[in-house]
Formats: sequence, structure tokens, C-alpha cells
Amino acid sequence: MKIKKIYRAISRLFFYITMIAVGFIFLYPLIIMFAESSKDVHDLVNPLVRWLPTHIYTANFTRAWNVLGGFDTLLISSGYMLLVAVCQTVSSAFIGYGFAKFDFKLNKPLFLLMICTFILPDQVTFMPKYLMFKSFGMLKTIMPFLLPALFGQGIKNAIFILIYYQFFRMIPKALDEAAEIDGAGFFRIFAGIHLPLAVPATVVVFIFSFVWHWNESYLADLYFEDAIRTFPLALTKFTEYFQKLYPVEDAGNPLLRMNEGVRMAGTLLCIIPLVILYLFVEPKLVESLDRAGITGE
Repeated sequence: MKIKKIYRAISRLFFYITMIAVGFIFLYPLIIMFAESSKDVHDLVNPLVRWLPTHIYTANFTRAWNVLGGFDTLLISSGYMLLVAVCQTVSSAFIGYGFAKFDFKLNKPLFLLMICTFILPDQVTFMPKYLMFKSFGMLKTIMPFLLPALFGQGIKNAIFILIYYQFFRMIPKALDEAAEIDGAGFFRIFAGIHLPLAVPATVVVFIFSFVWHWNESYLADLYFEDAIRTFPLALTKFTEYFQKLYPVEDAGNPLLRMNEGVRMAGTLLCIIPLVILYLFVEPKLVESLDRAGITGE
């Protein structure tokens, strides 16, 4: 008995040490980011100041917030990406339900073709898509993101369809048959039975869709150009926007010039909305991942 207790204690200790080490690996960049963004120029150039700044310098966050565009950019980023994520979630649910519940002639070939789009590099398709959206006059609008999301062709859409497909396949056909006997049609069965049962899959798909669209900067720069600014897109052009907002001739004070502290503050401001979102949905997200049978990306 003593040997078993010692073995359990050692196993538990090893588990905790491993979890702390893994957690530190993920938290370390955030700690460094916060420490650097809280330093003024004197702390940044002082080799004796490594982790903790001599004082919290909040001006870095103020200037970074202004460079990113403030509340206007935050509302645009959140609103647009929320709309796209909702459309992608709804379309993925419809397509996944169709593949899972309808046995038509080309079901398997089309499903396989859909899965293959997941492994197709974005570099192969972005130029034809760009030319298509340009010919329809949709550049500098949200449509290049919204239309693909509506028709199941959004960012990493295949994995979302696969999640719904897997979930709907687990729902017994007896529920559909009982609803059909009661006179329920396709949409009523889908919206009244399957969709409520697929809440775990919906949470996972919506959160990942929102995060991936939020972090997208390359396609956003290509489609939006200078007409629409999002937080990640503004971060990629941070130096350019900073120099326009704080010209060199107006920055005689070295504290007002571009430095690593301001850059780190801008990066931190870009990820704070995602961190807040995760803190709110973390319990539901973990439960949904477990119930949906998803163990990784």
C-alpha cells in the first residue's frame, strides 16, 4: 500500500510539474510582451532592467491604441469578423447536415473533394479569388470574406463541415423518423432537433472561425487595401501608421519615438480581445470539445 501511495504521489507530482512547464511555455511570450510594453525608453536601453520595469509606463499603450485606430477599429474588427463567423457557422451546419443525413449519388465523392480543399494551400487559390472579386467590384468591402463564408468556402471551412458531419452522424435516425411521422419537414427537423443537439459543435466552430478570421491579415490586406482597417491589419503596418500619427519632426522627445515598447503594446492590444473571449467561453469550449469528440486542430 505504501508503495502504491508513493507511486501515486510521484505520478501526481510529475503531472503537476509537466503542466506548470507547459503552461509557462505558453505564458512566457505574454509575460515578456507585457514587461516590454510597460517600459519607457530608459528601461529598454538599460541592461540592468530585464523583467520588471522601474515603473509602469502606460503611454506606450495609449500611443499604440491610437495607432491601431482605437474604438473605431475595434468595432469594425469585432463586427465584421462576428458577422463572417456567424455566416460560416450556419453554412457549415447546413453542409455538414446534408452530407451526414442525405444519401445521394455523389455524396462520398463530393465529401472527399470537400476534405481535399482543406489541404490545398491558400497560395494556390488566392489569386483567382482576388481577380474574381476585383471583376465584381467587391474589393475594399467585407464581401470577399462574407460570400465564401456563406457558401462553405471560408477560411478552413472544410474542417468545420467535418466537425458538423461527425456530430450529426452520431444523432440516431430514429429522431428523424419520429419527427417525420409527426409531419415535420426538412427545415423543422434540422432547426428543431439537430441544431439544438449540435450546440457543442456550434460553439467550437464559431469560436475557431472568429479567431481565424480575426488573425487573418494577408488576405485582409489584399482585399481591403486601405479602405477597411482591422487590428491585425493595422499591426502589420504599425510602423507606417505610427510615423504618420507621430511624425519625426514632432518627436524631438525620445520618449515619443517608435520603440519596442510601443510595438509590444500594439501586439498585446491585438490579442487582448481574443484572451477576453477565451476567458468567457473557456468552460463551454472545453465541454464542447469533449462532447464533439475533437482532440486537436
